Amino acid sequence: MAPGGARPEVVRHVPRRALAVYAHPDDCEVSCGGALASWASAGCRVELLVCTRGDKGSTEGVDDVARLVERRDGEVADAAARLGIGAVHRLGFDDGSLENDLVLREAIVRVVRAVRPDVVVCPDPTAVFFGEHYVNHHDHRALGWAALDAVAPAASSPLYFPDAGAAWSVSTLYLSGSLDANVVVDVSASIAQKADAVLCHGSQLGGEGEWFGVAVRERAEELGREAGLAFAETFRRVQLGPARS
Repeated sequence: MAPGGARPEVVRHVPRRALAVYAHPDDCEVSCGGALASWASAGCRVELLVCTRGDKGSTEGVDDVARLVERRDGEVADAAARLGIGAVHRLGFDDGSLENDLVLREAIVRVVRAVRPDVVVCPDPTAVFFGEHYVNHHDHRALGWAALDAVAPAASSPLYFPDAGAAWSVSTLYLSGSLDANVVVDVSASIAQKADAVLCHGSQLGGEGEWFGVAVRERAEELGREAGLAFAETFRRVQLGPARS
């Protein structure tokens, strides 16, 4: 629900270029896969930045971490292809090591300046507790803050990280997983792509792939119902400047 209890606005605008910035190999598919696929199919150039290797993405002991990382890297590529993502950038940090520090911010700024996106999509770092049974992952929160600081103001100022490329101003931020969502993206035409992309991450699903695919659709259906749509994703939008057409 938007701040003040208002119904979130349904956004129809398609950006020219969008960059999704997420911590782990499977984060963007769950968080914004429908929006990215929808924009890509409408002509937007969509790129993805994955900040960690996914080296701790297992609930069981792993004898060969390098093999797990290689598998997850392949899953990212497969999922990106299903969503229409044009390029994937990787920073290669270890899982659990992300901090909102100069090293991470400079790395994000470098990618933002290279991609020159109108829209950056990233986690909402203010979302910590989801109900009574889930605490948002440290990497999600740290990455969210680092992405915000990298975009506003660092990437737009030539005095921040002058060796990281020419300054670039992002017009709009879309924060996923927000408890203060104010916009909705219609993903009715792309929900199948989103579900397929999520299912690419078999290393994370084990034998629960079918169940999780259903859960993804049900959540998008629930959000869509609230907005008068078949399927939707919600975001907290921060308009930093005029939207580029």
